[in-house]
Amino acid sequence: MTDKHAKLTVDGKDIELPMYSGTTGPDVVDVRSLVQQGLFTYDPGFVSTAACESKITFIDGTNGVLLHRGYPIEQLAQHSDYLETCYLLIHGELPSNEELGHFKSMVKNHTMVHEQLNHFFNGFRRDAHPMAIMCGVVGALSAFYHDTMDSTDEKHREIAAFRLIAKMPTLAAMCYKYSIGQPFMYPRNDLDYAANFLYMMFGTPCEEFVVNPILAKAMDKIFLLHADHEQNASTSTVRLAGSSGANVFACIASGIAALWGPAHGGANEAVLSMLMEIEDESRIPEFIERAKDKDDSFRLMGFGHRVYKNFDPRAKVMKESCDQVLQELGLEDDPLFKIARRLEQIALEDPYFVERKLYPNVDFYSGIILRAIGIPVSMFTVIFAMARTVGWYSHWNEMVSTDYRIGRPRQLYTGHTKRDYPG
Repeated sequence: MTDKHAKLTVDGKDIELPMYSGTTGPDVVDVRSLVQQGLFTYDPGFVSTAACESKITFIDGTNGVLLHRGYPIEQLAQHSDYLETCYLLIHGELPSNEELGHFKSMVKNHTMVHEQLNHFFNGFRRDAHPMAIMCGVVGALSAFYHDTMDSTDEKHREIAAFRLIAKMPTLAAMCYKYSIGQPFMYPRNDLDYAANFLYMMFGTPCEEFVVNPILAKAMDKIFLLHADHEQNASTSTVRLAGSSGANVFACIASGIAALWGPAHGGANEAVLSMLMEIEDESRIPEFIERAKDKDDSFRLMGFGHRVYKNFDPRAKVMKESCDQVLQELGLEDDPLFKIARRLEQIALEDPYFVERKLYPNVDFYSGIILRAIGIPVSMFTVIFAMARTVGWYSHWNEMVSTDYRIGRPRQLYTGHTKRDYPG
């Protein structure tokens, strides 16, 4: 219970609403009783609505804070790796060495996909967007594992976690291989998570492919930094789908569909599109002026963030990886990356951007890294989906592990009132 209350006055009538405090962050006003008064709240975009209670991730956008189970993202990026962060998100605590070894072993033992799933790809055009294929094949996993999809069974949920985390890189690499007409590469369980993904992406059966450890480390950082981000559009979609009792594979597929939107997961794609539009360093001043013109539709992509009003705490870590990758590949003088470097400098020095706190965000640097590694732009959001799968699963698992109600948003109706059909 709570001792704090808010008072809402409607037509002279006072309505008392309980308030709750979390361990950190803003207090919330419980408006559930308003429906009994014939009232709804109105919050387009859910910008002021806490739709659930969660213990997984906390964001303080004003101060640039991102915590996973209480651990700052900067510390996890420095000391942890993606699979350990997966364990943390799912279980709530960091694993012991023994627990982490078991967790990684289980993931490696689930990297193969059913051989019949290979035939699914033949139903897609070769030029189909990889996200379209991912939506289909991830949802199709429910056709292969329907014997372990009881969301009330803790063991079933655990098996689903291993299957999803392990198979997403395999499926993502298959999407890429299918698009270029190359044979699928079976996963190698002697490689770590990120290196295995790069092997399946770029290896071929006719020659030995050795994964560059610096690129694998950068890829692992990308996975870790995108693992979860609280109640964003795709995570909320997964929770809403899960509230209906839908199986976990269908819920994750719904998250992939939501992530596909350019306002959500397509931001790093937009960064590369912007760099290609600028085309040459000499044109940067022109585009900077356009970005400052409120009447011009052009926007600098990868700068600023809807949630972070100060700086994106993931960006510093991603910048370090970006510098390492470009140096390792000798791409410091690549024309596109030189444009990116100049834009970065301007955003950090120009009063217009500094005053508005339009600093480079994680999408700016991750897009540059992915292109440098050789991953096509169409695969950027697929990789985001791979990384975010553990966050989606963790929120789904948290929800179905407790008492929950099916999501049912209401509306402000502005259409016709009742009218008779013309006789």
